Amino acid sequence: MTTMTNLLGMLSLAHRDRLLACATDVSFPAGARIFQEGSKADRFWIIRTGMVSLDVHVPGRQAATIDALGPGQLLGWSWLVPPHTWQLGAEARNPVHALEFDAAAVLTMCEEDPVLGQAITRCVATVVGNRLQSTRTRLLDLYGPAGSGPLP
Repeated sequence: MTTMTNLLGMLSLAHRDRLLACATDVSFPAGARIFQEGSKADRFWIIRTGMVSLDVHVPGRQAATIDALGPGQLLGWSWLVPPHTWQLGAEARNPVHALEFDAAAVLTMCEEDPVLGQAITRCVATVVGNRLQSTRTRLLDLYGPAGSGPLP
C-alpha cells in the first residue's frame, strides 16, 4: 500500500511543497465514475477520505473489482507512461475527497527536476507492482481453479 505519507515522504520538503502547490481539492459523490478503463489518463489523485473501487472490464461479464483504495492512497498511475490511457476503471464507493494533480504539470516538473522525477517514478512503480499483484490475485479468485490464489 502506498500512502500519502509515503508518497510525500519520499520527497524533499521543497519538492513536496512544489507538488502540493499544483494540487486541487476535489470531491466525488458515491457511485461516481472517476475514470473509465481505456480513456485518457491526464490526472491522478491522493485520496483524503472515502473509498474507491478499481475494476477491470471482463468481456461478457460485469466488470471485476480488483482492489479498493482509501485515505492516503494514490489513485491513478497510467498518466506516467505512454499511451497515457487508464489500465483500470475507478468508481467512488462512498463520498470521496481527494487532492487532484494535473499530469501534464507534474510531468513537466519531473522533466525540469530529475530528482523529483525519480522520486515520483519510484513511488508510482511501487503502486503499479502492488496493483498488478492485486489484479492477479483477484482474477485468480474469480476465474481460476480452486486453490490457485496467491503463492505462500
